Amino acid sequence: MAQPKSKRVIKIILFLGTLISMFYVPWPIVIAWIKPLPSTIQEQVDAVADYGFDGIIVYVDQKGEKPAFYTAGYKNKESKTPADPKSLFKIASVNKLFTAVAIAKLTRDGRLSLDKTLGDYFPELSGRIAHADQITIRMMVQHRSGIPNYTDTPDYWVHPKDSDEERLALVLDLPAKFEPDTDYAYSNTNYLLLAQLIARITGDSEFAYIQKEILDPLSLKHTYASVHEVNMDDVMSGYYVGYPHDLKTQDVGMLATADDLGKFIRALNDGSVFKDRKEQDIYSSIYEFGHTGLVPGYQTIAKYDQDLDAVVIQFTNTVNFQGYNWNMSEVMYSRILKILRKKE
Repeated sequence: MAQPKSKRVIKIILFLGTLISMFYVPWPIVIAWIKPLPSTIQEQVDAVADYGFDGIIVYVDQKGEKPAFYTAGYKNKESKTPADPKSLFKIASVNKLFTAVAIAKLTRDGRLSLDKTLGDYFPELSGRIAHADQITIRMMVQHRSGIPNYTDTPDYWVHPKDSDEERLALVLDLPAKFEPDTDYAYSNTNYLLLAQLIARITGDSEFAYIQKEILDPLSLKHTYASVHEVNMDDVMSGYYVGYPHDLKTQDVGMLATADDLGKFIRALNDGSVFKDRKEQDIYSSIYEFGHTGLVPGYQTIAKYDQDLDAVVIQFTNTVNFQGYNWNMSEVMYSRILKILRKKE
């Protein structure tokens, strides 16, 4: 018996829909995900070119074992310089962990209050940032302020600003994304303002406080505030897909070696970065214990896996905001964790 015409039409539409959906499947990610898992981390890292990256550094600190480094690809592709585990790398938003620890320390010392408002500390911003008199420091740390993100302004990374004053000016007098503490929206402006708050309270730069209270006690000698403080030959090159020039001279915040960052993530998670339990509890109430970072040319994943009792840091130096680039870095990272678990 012949099918009604309407049913045949529906089947054809569904079939065409399936074909179209298959066309839009991110096949590079799927293929990378389903490939057989290699037996060692180095074998996985050696596949870096298949993931679209010019170079990679991986650091693994698993309790009871000596920290291990794995590299592949290039520190600088023009000179064909191999990836170096001691290279400095731009850690991008991972620096928010340092800022949040600094806020917890100042709170513990009674030098600031998480429940005071942006307007309390920056009265000049009342009327320039929506709800400044309702947004608390806690909300800013937790990205619940509603303050617009300056890096979301049109074409920001085409013409990035050179100073915090210029960056802040991009969002002054703009409407809030939402009423304070009613939603979550990641905003770099929150942490720009928190850095200025730390400087205002301490009378020195945010990084000077981080150096004194975090880096020096942990003996972290290879973490820096900016590219202007380092030997550029020590910095891993960074690339953007389709852009021909090395991005390593662009000043976009803190740099660190994988070793320094790994030690910091370990100290953050085992509590040794804190003076006492009260300070640790303050931090636990406001922020997270691992982070990712992304700026043109540089991608960082810095996390602690409790089940493995392992810190895994991954640096990759090729970026494409419009493609699958970030997803591929996450696939690489997840496969490294799977190899560690399989070894367990």
